[in-house]
Amino acid sequence: MSDFQQIALIGPTASGKSSLAIELAQQNGAYILSLDSLAIYKEINIASAKPSMEERQEIRHFGVDVIFPDEPFDVTTFIKLYNSAKQQAINDSKNLIIVGGTSFYLHILLNGISQLPPISKKAQQKSNLLLQNLEEAHKFLYSIDREYLQSITIHDRYRLEKMLNLYFETEMTPTEYFKANPAQSIIDKNLPIYEITVDREILRKRITRRTTQMLKAGLIDEAFYLEKNYTRKPNSMKSIGIKEVLSYLDGHYTKFEMKEKIITHTAQLAKRQRTFNNSKFTNKVALKLDELHTLLLEKRRLSS
Repeated sequence: MSDFQQIALIGPTASGKSSLAIELAQQNGAYILSLDSLAIYKEINIASAKPSMEERQEIRHFGVDVIFPDEPFDVTTFIKLYNSAKQQAINDSKNLIIVGGTSFYLHILLNGISQLPPISKKAQQKSNLLLQNLEEAHKFLYSIDREYLQSITIHDRYRLEKMLNLYFETEMTPTEYFKANPAQSIIDKNLPIYEITVDREILRKRITRRTTQMLKAGLIDEAFYLEKNYTRKPNSMKSIGIKEVLSYLDGHYTKFEMKEKIITHTAQLAKRQRTFNNSKFTNKVALKLDELHTLLLEKRRLSS
């Protein structure tokens, strides 16, 4: 176990994380844990831009093809995946590379989460009543815990429901509850973190190229298949790439407009990812892709 090493590789979507991680894993005898909120789904292969089956045969991946598109998951799923990946890597005398654009999950691994209490039917019913109007639900929570609600948007139904359930079950505001039940980190906070930085214009070109490739690979057929088998209700069906294709199939977009919407929404996601990474991970090495390639591969370094 003393020889076990792990690093995290983050960066905006389409920045080249997956390819670098695979090269690094091949050179250093490592497994890969994907922290990607879309790659976790089975049958969402093109929209998620997940590693190919061939790449996954060469390097063992965790966090890919875990659940079906209509199955729910939350941060605890990724905590279990991390624990499983780490233990398997140690058992097999491998290292571990944590990689993905959904670095919110990495933040949770580093900072932990508080255990939430079981939610009674009574509390759930009160929450459901308020959630019939998300604006009212947000307004109510904001009135009792302004500080905590500043980080939750009016459209984030999942988190609003969690906080309502918590309040109605415990009669404590989220801030009060989490202060009384502090989070415990899951991973060593000394984890080396490497971030790929990309010029905005270069990233836009990469996103455009990847979107073109996804459409050629059959993105429209994939979205059609997913809708037929899972309907539009699951959260996974609201993901970038899928929702635009569904709007195109509804006749709201032309094919050109659909493609432009995917590119624009992906670029907006990349901006949010950069902002999150800059605010949450201060102790990191941030370099361009070629510079990180040199640092991690040519100098044969897995960890600092």
